Amino acid sequence: MFDLDGVLIDSTHVVARVWRNWAIEHGFNPDEVVSRAHGRPSIATIKDYLPNSDHEQENREVERREMEDLDGVVALPGALALLENLPPDRWAIVTSCTRILALVRIRAAGLPTPRHLLTSSDVTHGKPHPEPFLKGASMLGLRATDCVVFEDAPAGVRSGKAAGAFVIGLTTTMPSPKLQDAGADWVVRSCSDICLSASNGSVELVRRESEPHR
Repeated sequence: MFDLDGVLIDSTHVVARVWRNWAIEHGFNPDEVVSRAHGRPSIATIKDYLPNSDHEQENREVERREMEDLDGVVALPGALALLENLPPDRWAIVTSCTRILALVRIRAAGLPTPRHLLTSSDVTHGKPHPEPFLKGASMLGLRATDCVVFEDAPAGVRSGKAAGAFVIGLTTTMPSPKLQDAGADWVVRSCSDICLSASNGSVELVRRESEPHR
């Protein structure tokens, strides 16, 4: 199960631009807001900073800005090759984006549309709660304990671990110590550091210069 932003695609600059402008407009510290927003549903951040606002309206505005700003949205190293070599029914994207925003970014980055896509629209509790990855595993017809999660944010790592999955942390957004502190089992630079082989219905993931994990 793959997170989207920071794992499969690079939307860092878009996210930073949108949340920085939002923070300035509302009189908050931009750096703090950008850091807090990463890896979480946008409405959760809005509720934190504007508890008495119209959360749905604010969230629609943030989503509109993110959908209109696709400058720099590209696939991260190794992402396309990894997805193309996985059996289509054996992987899912589990993201804190809304469905419409996720699909816009997937297309902009030139990645294949997943058979299984779980977004913030599909859960009651977002990351770091385990619900997203528990539901993602269910979509795949598996237990989360039989799944591998790819994440770049501590909130996502904690979500995957709380669900019982094996979690691979990517240092595309956060440094290795933060991912390790959150509980990541492996830490790699990007999807290009993961090799795989698939045969007879079995998929084996191998971290370069590491022992395989099934």
